[in-house]
Amino acid sequence: MQKSKNKFKENTNLDILKRLNYIYNRIIPEDKTLEYSKKINQLINSYKSKNISTDVNEPWSEKTVLLITYADNINNGLFGKTISDFISFYNKYFYSFIDSIHFLPFFPSSGDAGFSVKNHDEIDPKFGNWEEIKKLSKRANIMTDLVLNHASSEGEWFENFIFNKNPGKDYFFTINNNYDYANVIRPRDHDLLKKIKILNETKNLWCTFSHDQIDLNFRNPEVLLEFITLILKLSSYGVKIFRLDAVAFIWKESGTTCLNLPETHEIIKLFRYIVDQLNKNIIIVTETNLPKEENLSYFGKNDEAHWIYNFPLPPLIIHTFLFADSTSLTKWSMKMPPAQVGNAYLNFIASHDGIGMRPAEGVLSEEEISIMLERLEKNGSKFSMRKLPSNEEKVYEANISLFSALQYTDIDSKGKFALERFIASHCILLSIEGVPAFYFNSFFATKNDDKSYLNSKVKRDLNRHKWNYSNLAATLNDKNSIENKCYKILKKLISIRKTQPAFHPNATQFTLNLNKNIFSVWRQSRDRRQSIFAITNVTSKKIDLNTNMINLIDDEQWYDLLNPKISFKDEQKIKLAPYQTIWITNLKDE
Repeated sequence: MQKSKNKFKENTNLDILKRLNYIYNRIIPEDKTLEYSKKINQLINSYKSKNISTDVNEPWSEKTVLLITYADNINNGLFGKTISDFISFYNKYFYSFIDSIHFLPFFPSSGDAGFSVKNHDEIDPKFGNWEEIKKLSKRANIMTDLVLNHASSEGEWFENFIFNKNPGKDYFFTINNNYDYANVIRPRDHDLLKKIKILNETKNLWCTFSHDQIDLNFRNPEVLLEFITLILKLSSYGVKIFRLDAVAFIWKESGTTCLNLPETHEIIKLFRYIVDQLNKNIIIVTETNLPKEENLSYFGKNDEAHWIYNFPLPPLIIHTFLFADSTSLTKWSMKMPPAQVGNAYLNFIASHDGIGMRPAEGVLSEEEISIMLERLEKNGSKFSMRKLPSNEEKVYEANISLFSALQYTDIDSKGKFALERFIASHCILLSIEGVPAFYFNSFFATKNDDKSYLNSKVKRDLNRHKWNYSNLAATLNDKNSIENKCYKILKKLISIRKTQPAFHPNATQFTLNLNKNIFSVWRQSRDRRQSIFAITNVTSKKIDLNTNMINLIDDEQWYDLLNPKISFKDEQKIKLAPYQTIWITNLKDE
């Protein structure tokens, strides 16, 4: 038995060493790489000796639904109580149908709504503490961000960097005047470099996202070691899902785009290997707001991310409903490869950010994107820009809440069908292959927060409304409020979905090309017992549909999951109301 244990440790060292050699073979000597390999292995073994495995048979299922929230999305205004307030609200309003929670960064921060992190392993006291997170993790799967690419200019690491002290020495990425960054792909329009004097020497700091967010130097293995230590530490606090924020930008090479470089993928493979050793079903999620092929590359060969964000979904679904035309969404869906077992898409329409437009490139035409942006501007959108290598600017994201984005269309200029359109978009989210994720504010049909934007002049604040607990609770008690109606409908839809094996994130999916007025997929459970035909009218018109277009099997009984009293048979005409969804199944709940 002792030999077997030693052999396991030896193999673990070799696997880690292989990854480190690939990343650092041109940067540090072999003996230093071996030293870092041993340090990482010691961290893994130390963690495993202190933490009992909580393995389950399957880390995600049709029951897995993610809630995206800030730690203070709901609060009573008391310092240090917002996580506690959230837990109280979650237990009352979400626990019965939401099993996973993505807390956006709750670390001490100097800006960017938490993403300019000053200290990566502490919770800001204004939100709460780790004991609250640990307690909540007994009831829900907790997801948090690893803000890998950068750290705050006001943090301890950067202060130490300036004075050449540890931890922080050589932690931030600087370049000299010979560095070629002409081909760098930019997500923002500010100056990439920030000059700073350090010990009487002027240095060029690399700032991908803002001059307060200084890019970390992953060419220094100590930075990598910091984040590996952080994964293990946060896991011991009950965090199960790690979102690798802006991970595509973490490695830089002169003369390249500094995006999606091989070393970046190798670092993710190392993270994946490490969490797989912990036997705790930890999930790695990559946040890569990029066109389709680049985004898909983060699955690797089932050795990188467990989940990848399905970034084309928000612009495609919004375009579908704004222009009552499912053509582009259908074509894209038909070409999407199924995720392998051990991988899944993370599907969302709304998040804390705006609507990313880069993933629409190559899926929607330039003209379609232009017309869509015009409509969004009429609906109250602002736009964040990115700088092209030619120094021209292009829209990076539309800053608008999802409800405001869908509130008015060219045909429905008064918003008569605003709520129906909004709900229909989520019906598609719930029906397609992958794990569905809902932004906190989407449950309450939240419009643009113009007041916050006017106060801060931060465009993303349009989509980051914060609720007073008592006010939201009172609004939800009003049966006639749009917040109440939206919350109840989405709760019902999710509750139904959670009991359908054919809606497992990895269940079979075929996209049906019926006509531009309808988006439809056929889902089949992995044991082939249940089929669901999920059909959504994407227009404000009544539509007739013949069931012979979806091939219902004659010797099966077919029902609408959303209205089980209604049954279907082949060669039957179905009348779909504006924005109506039907989920036709052969296996309904008893």
